[in-house]
Amino acid sequence: MSGGYMKMEFAIKHTWDGLPVSHEPVTVGLKSDNAGLLMEVNAPFFNDPPGPLGEPGKPFSRLWDYEVVEAFFLSDRTEQYLEVELCPHGQHLLLLLSGKRRVWKEELPLEFEVTRTKTKWEGKAHLPWNYFPPCTNKFNAFAIHGSGEERKYEALHPVPQHELQEGQKPDFHRLEFFKDLNLKGLMGEDWKQPESDIWKSLTN
Repeated sequence: MSGGYMKMEFAIKHTWDGLPVSHEPVTVGLKSDNAGLLMEVNAPFFNDPPGPLGEPGKPFSRLWDYEVVEAFFLSDRTEQYLEVELCPHGQHLLLLLSGKRRVWKEELPLEFEVTRTKTKWEGKAHLPWNYFPPCTNKFNAFAIHGSGEERKYEALHPVPQHELQEGQKPDFHRLEFFKDLNLKGLMGEDWKQPESDIWKSLTN
């Protein structure tokens, strides 16, 4: 079956350390788009902390300090990954990383639309294949909201209980806990990931 009909949907039902979330879970959907993936977010709108001062539709540095839903697309062989951060106020932040936490490109442009009510928001982000590292095969998604002591960090694939250490802080870059993402299942068995000239330009 050719692409365009398939959709994957993920619900973020746990905190980063594996406890159940106390609200309607954030969902992240992926489906094939003209030149990449359409990422669709459905989430409660907490409006906490207040939105960043940046212009909606534009990249905003350190967006992870605000209310945000994130998706990470990883090639586990190379530890290269795309990090997508989407904010209900319309700002976004896209980073390319080569090696854990090693950002080499950031604030990539993104077509991103948000619709919002008082209690919910929906986001649609058009992610071009050009942003995905070669052989993307793993995935994780996260959501953050709240302020100060009440800040909540949620994960699709949390750190397993037996791996938790005393006093550990949330860390979304635990690549070893990401799970398989079968893009062929979404795009069709004969699909091959298009080459990326952005990633080709990276010399380690």
